[in-house]
Amino acid sequence: MVVTLKGGEQREYASAMTCKEIAQDIGEGLARAAVCAKVDGKLVDLSCKVDHDCDFEVITLKDKEGLEVYRHTAAHVLAQAVKAIYPTCKLAIGPTIENGFYYDIDFKTPISSEDLEKIEAEMKKIIKSNLPLERFSLPRADAIKLMTKYSEKYKVELIKDLPEDAEISFYKQGSFTDLCRGPHLPSTGKIKAFKLTSIAGAYWRGNEKNKMLTRIYGTAFAKREEMDAYFAMLEEAKKRDHTKLGKELGLFAMMNEGKGFPFFLPKGMVLKNVLVDYWRQIHTREGYVEVQTPIILTRNLWETSGHWDHYKENMYTTKIDGEDCAIKPMNCPGGMLVYKLNPHSYKDLPIRMGELGIVHRHEKSGQLHGLFRVRCFTQDDAHIFMLPEQITDEIKGVVRIINEVYTLFGFKYHVELSTRPENSIGSDEDWEAATNALRAALDEMQLPYVVNEGDGAFYGPKIDFHLQDSIGRTWQCGTIQLDFQLPQRFEAEYTGEDGQKHRPIMIHRVVFGSIERFIGILIEHYAGKFPVWLSPVQVKILPVSDKSADYAKEVEAALKAKGLRAETDMRNEKIGYKIREAQLEKVPYMLIIGDKEKEEGGVSVRMREKGDIGSMKTDEFIARVKKENDDKSVF
Repeated sequence: MVVTLKGGEQREYASAMTCKEIAQDIGEGLARAAVCAKVDGKLVDLSCKVDHDCDFEVITLKDKEGLEVYRHTAAHVLAQAVKAIYPTCKLAIGPTIENGFYYDIDFKTPISSEDLEKIEAEMKKIIKSNLPLERFSLPRADAIKLMTKYSEKYKVELIKDLPEDAEISFYKQGSFTDLCRGPHLPSTGKIKAFKLTSIAGAYWRGNEKNKMLTRIYGTAFAKREEMDAYFAMLEEAKKRDHTKLGKELGLFAMMNEGKGFPFFLPKGMVLKNVLVDYWRQIHTREGYVEVQTPIILTRNLWETSGHWDHYKENMYTTKIDGEDCAIKPMNCPGGMLVYKLNPHSYKDLPIRMGELGIVHRHEKSGQLHGLFRVRCFTQDDAHIFMLPEQITDEIKGVVRIINEVYTLFGFKYHVELSTRPENSIGSDEDWEAATNALRAALDEMQLPYVVNEGDGAFYGPKIDFHLQDSIGRTWQCGTIQLDFQLPQRFEAEYTGEDGQKHRPIMIHRVVFGSIERFIGILIEHYAGKFPVWLSPVQVKILPVSDKSADYAKEVEAALKAKGLRAETDMRNEKIGYKIREAQLEKVPYMLIIGDKEKEEGGVSVRMREKGDIGSMKTDEFIARVKKENDDKSVF
């Protein structure tokens, strides 16, 4: 058989080989680092035998998939430890999640977070025992019989839901056996660093009508120092929590009277409007027009767009004059109606149509979180209608805007190309053409990207931008979605150079994504210490006494005359107290004004990060802040 390695090298073997043996043939160092393998694109255990020509790749902990296998094995160790301590408990599911894993368990007697230490100690014993993980499969009836013998009713339910012809596989480690498709580490001893982090309640299969189970969360890393760095990051993230800082800085509020619907306070509205003004500036420069479409539209519109069938459970509905309507969860169908209002020629295209549209999406109450997951938000949408030959240039134009914006805020980012999902609409030909167009644009720009199979929108493939904040977390914000489907569904047209009617191609794209969520990200990225141009209050003026109050107000008026945002603290408090308060408000500049400053027509300047930087003339200071504001610079 011929085995083709990732780089294209081919190796020939006279007989079947295990993945471990092939890895050893490639190199002993690689074999020691191996977690599992990939044969013809499918992840398999190192013990799996290869007996045919195939593509072959060794997966290590440097690979995302390898780390997921590592963490999934840790979840099995958790389950084994829990069963050893609490033999009457019933196991449900134990998948991996970002940065870790969890296991849902039905306990006869509830446990608390204090029990995690005891479970961790048992897990360490299992890891030290270095138990091999052995895979085996059973026919459906025998699989049900085995799990019934172990009194694992949730596993029996899962098996019964599998297709009749499904391979039902199990993994055995010591005396413990669990239902799992795998793959796994060769043995438990390969786990070097893990930690159980918390417990929570979770309904079986996510259905609130089912029994509430106990979910135990954990994390695992290849090295102890990587895990320590992760927990250090979490501690830093707590300090930056946007829900805490948003309240302290007077930016927004979440109230029981509107769960999932944020209230923006005066300072928060300043920040939001600054972002919106910046959005409008760059989009006007790039040739976009702006529209606004209604928040409520009729059901037949959402049926035409496909949202009614694919997104109905997340939509708020109502009746108006006896007609079914929905509050919009997306802006694109309204944009299609605007496009169709007038006839278009090929000479009109591309049309770049922006909308700062307020959308509503029903999120479950347990998923709501500050500004990150809300039920109402402003989407900085744009829809570009174009000719097929304009696709590459338009995508490049959007990428240029996204790069400019993220660079301005100090974000690094990586790019993913997401392909056709299972519940998609449209022909294979259209999907292939759209995906190839996105791929060609990325290749032409020499922009590195990874392929995220099956994660596209239901109407088209997309390019997603995952930005990295100042403490290393990633957030998916910007997206470019190429759509052949909506123009067909809405029968959108333009007159071509040949005088015939043609369908335009459509791009959906956002830069901020949700402006509310982007504000939450910015709060945590900057830890509330916004650069001057974003700060709701750019300068806080602190008069030492009432004698300098009039001059302080003159300075405030001069700053405001230049379009800067300034406040004067007129309270009858000591200057040290006022400085501390301004520091807590994270104001970029503080001006201390006493008799000396009043006499000399100057100000004594304190910076948020550097403290006292000395005195300067008022005009000189205003010019400095004005330049930082206009340049959108960060200090």
